[in-house]
Amino acid sequence: MRNEKLIHALGNCINHCNYCADACLDEDDVKLMVTCIRTDKVCAEVCSTLNQVLATNYKNVDGLVKYCIEVCNDCADECGKHEHDHCQECAEACRHCVEACRAYLA
Repeated sequence: MRNEKLIHALGNCINHCNYCADACLDEDDVKLMVTCIRTDKVCAEVCSTLNQVLATNYKNVDGLVKYCIEVCNDCADECGKHEHDHCQECAEACRHCVEACRAYLA
């Protein structure tokens, strides 16, 4: 199934983004984490939407996949700015998702 690797990468990204957003709330200076939390939440939503659409076998998804790449790149960049393990792991999951999206479009 062409979608299988992408669906797995999306699920992993969703989990990491949700975990990161929650873990950011426990950081000492939450105000420094606001952009990270917001970006995590948006990334998880976009990945979740793409995941749901792919599960339907709807064919016109390339635009959504491209948007997912943009949002995952934004999230990876934002999380990459923070030294917390949860942020670094989220950034890595987002980068992996971008690779899976690009492979899907290839």
